[in-house]
Amino acid sequence: MRYRQLGDGPLVVSELSFGTWLTAAGGVAREQAIRCIHAALDLGITLFDTANQYGAGEAERVLGDALRGRARDRYLIATKLYFPVGDEPGHGLSATQIEKQLNRSLDRLGVEYVDLYQCHRYDKETPLGETLEALDRVTKAGKVRAIGFSEWTAEQIDAAAAIAGRRGLVPFSASQPQYSMLWRKPEAAVFAACARHGIGNLAFSPLAHGVLSGKYAPGEPPPADSRAANEQMNQFMETAGRHYRSRFLLEAVAQLRPVAAELSLSMTQMALAWVLRRPEVASAIIGATRPEQIAENMRAVGVTLSAETLEKIDAPLVGAIVRE
Repeated sequence: MRYRQLGDGPLVVSELSFGTWLTAAGGVAREQAIRCIHAALDLGITLFDTANQYGAGEAERVLGDALRGRARDRYLIATKLYFPVGDEPGHGLSATQIEKQLNRSLDRLGVEYVDLYQCHRYDKETPLGETLEALDRVTKAGKVRAIGFSEWTAEQIDAAAAIAGRRGLVPFSASQPQYSMLWRKPEAAVFAACARHGIGNLAFSPLAHGVLSGKYAPGEPPPADSRAANEQMNQFMETAGRHYRSRFLLEAVAQLRPVAAELSLSMTQMALAWVLRRPEVASAIIGATRPEQIAENMRAVGVTLSAETLEKIDAPLVGAIVRE
């Protein structure tokens, strides 16, 4: 494993991090999710990403149970708030919500602090200054080491940096955007905004919700053990900005097979290496239902893709890429 600094903040993260969005939230059996977390830790992954909303808190509980007994300095926990938790009516990034939801997350995780606390989305109903001051308080209280956000626009990032600078507040050091060969929106403005303010990126869905693994063939049903065949885990494949199982998209992705073969890489490994080629990306967040998948993903670390290879990747994807 290799490691990168996460922006100008205090965290150094593994180039691959482990996400608990679907699996630890109930997509696979609890024992299997814990085995995957243990495998990730044993293979050198240090950052584990979750959220209070995932499985109405279940993902945090599973992650906390899996890491209990392991040396606290061997892993980093990143969690989030914004969306309602279960059937709770409250949501957002108000000072009240930040204090309440952070304490609940710490309790479910069984830790005294989280390494990274993230705003899961931007809250248009709460003054940005209120959110930043509340995050500053919990950081200076020792409950949080660094703060971040997910899926904010460049304008929102600039505004937050300006307020934090004027008021002397703890600045953001992490962004978590969706980023993959097929979803390149962060390249338009978000990466530049993050670079301006010393913010590193944690890329989620680097495999485009599993499509870039190459396991889905156009016109054929998904493999029985795949995410697309699991009703608990496939629900976002058609709502995360595009239809990730469309025939057009799958046909384009299928043309990447010979490119990966030339590199002696799997489709998954090539897709992860493509994301990690960007200096703005500190880590790519992977998910897994089996420990062996994590071991396979590790081969993407340290891979350099030539300019020629990048051109070969882009050629069949013309028309399938979302850029803005």
